[in-house]
Parts: sequence; C-alpha cells; structure tokens
Amino acid sequence: MVDVQWKDKAGRLRRGVANLEDISLSGACLQFDQPVPLQTDMRISYPKGQLLGKVRYCVYREIGYFLGIEFDPGCRWSARHFKPQHLLDPRRLVIRSVNRATKFAN
Repeated sequence: MVDVQWKDKAGRLRRGVANLEDISLSGACLQFDQPVPLQTDMRISYPKGQLLGKVRYCVYREIGYFLGIEFDPGCRWSARHFKPQHLLDPRRLVIRSVNRATKFAN
C-alpha cells in the first residue's frame, strides 16, 4: 500500500491509499477505489521518499480502478530505496523452482 496525493479539477488537494500492483524504473500501476483524470499530476509516497508522475491511463476492472502512472523525467524508482513486500523477483522464483526440481530428482 502507498499513499497518493493529487489535485482535483477544482484545485483541492486529495489524498488516498492505493495498492501498488506493479512498478518499474519509469512508472507504476496502482489499484485505486476511484477514477482519476488522465494527465493528473500524482505523488506516490512511501516510507523513505516519494515518486512524482502523471496519470496515463485509468481503467475500471471488477475490483477497482487501475491507474498507470508515468514518472516525471528524473524521477526513477529504485529497489534500494523502496521494495514493496509483494514484489516478485523472477530470478528468485527460477532458483526456487530449480532447487525443488533437484530435490525431487534425488
């Protein structure tokens, strides 16, 4: 979960909590409980910092709205600063699978 802030059409500061679905060097996907207009500036806050970007897509799925956030130039995510607990590292998954296969082959 991450805290998010943006300004609505009237210029009022809005706040909410979103589920971080995916993150990369250049952007993130957030699951949120309400729609946010395209091109809206958004601040994503986490314990050691923040990421700034713009909403590039907002689509509704059965469980909520999914927002695609493109980070501003010069604003990049790094796993050294913020690593979500649920973030899946494919390399670790492959190593775990190989270890299991080796264990069962013996």
